[in-house]
Amino acid sequence: MTTIYDEFKEKLSNITSRQALADLKVQYLGKKGQVTGLMKEMKNLSNEEKPAYGQKVNELRQNITSDIDRIDEELHKEELDKILSEETIDVTLPGRAKEIGGPHPITRIIDDIEDFFIGLGYEIKEGFEVEQDYYNFEALNLPKSHPARDMQDTFYISEEILLRTHTSPVQARTLEEKKGVGPVKIICPGKVYRRDSDDATHSHQFTQIEGLVVDKNIHLSDLKGTLELFAKKMFGNERQVRLRPSYFPFTEPSVEVDISCFKCKGAGCNVCKQSGWIEILGAGMVHPNVLEMAGFDSTEYSGFAFGMGPDRVAMLKYGIEDIRHLYTNDLRFIDQFIPTEDGGLEDESI
Repeated sequence: MTTIYDEFKEKLSNITSRQALADLKVQYLGKKGQVTGLMKEMKNLSNEEKPAYGQKVNELRQNITSDIDRIDEELHKEELDKILSEETIDVTLPGRAKEIGGPHPITRIIDDIEDFFIGLGYEIKEGFEVEQDYYNFEALNLPKSHPARDMQDTFYISEEILLRTHTSPVQARTLEEKKGVGPVKIICPGKVYRRDSDDATHSHQFTQIEGLVVDKNIHLSDLKGTLELFAKKMFGNERQVRLRPSYFPFTEPSVEVDISCFKCKGAGCNVCKQSGWIEILGAGMVHPNVLEMAGFDSTEYSGFAFGMGPDRVAMLKYGIEDIRHLYTNDLRFIDQFIPTEDGGLEDESI
């Protein structure tokens, strides 16, 4: 552990920005970090060795946390001093006219998605961000002992109350309200939360839109046709859709949905990681257990469900490289997305 701390101190001495400091924190204290990895080794120790080992790991975590907090405070002060020196205000200047703003890029994407699905006859449903464990997991075929819960590690307020990890509880509640009588055709937008280390592609809070259709004679082909129309609407008429087998506890069969790359037209580029395809969402046919728990006869009714992240769609559509830009409330970033009179963006390079 001394070696790990010495290595950390050496790397810390070369840190010159808060972004680099955040990355270093994830490297050592994140879910897959080195210190977290040490705690996982406790299962291989005897009961006599565990207390002393655990104490050393906790001391290491505390030392690293303290060092990071100290350096973060110093870097924050340096950044603030720099901003104050560069962005001084001349109070003798005349007043400036108010600038007209525009919707946030995530808001633009959500509005576009909602408009599309409303045109297909879907109803918009919203629900609670603080949710019951039953509706967030159990009603969706995820009992308390199910290992797939680890994929949606979240923030618990009590044993039965949590911050929702997806907008699927809205689907479960809507099915329950229908008392086993269809049809159901909804989309559920909203904020969701998961315990994650923030980086360029992950955030502990993000937005999600899920869709649900339940009726008689609903097939996987209906899902594919819907998603093809969606892909063409959001990314251009040339887009193609590919379904790959996957696993979700609440759907069976389950699929990952890819679209042909809109930048390279399938030839391979940095956006699609040279594959020609971009994964945009997960979907599948509603699991019979989910229907039965909500009171639907799974021999009579079937359905499909899908879930997507407007954050990811915005990043793909506008070429945003870091998800954290979407949540910093920096007007210099937001102003790039003010729509022009012709419906485009202020900065067409985005």
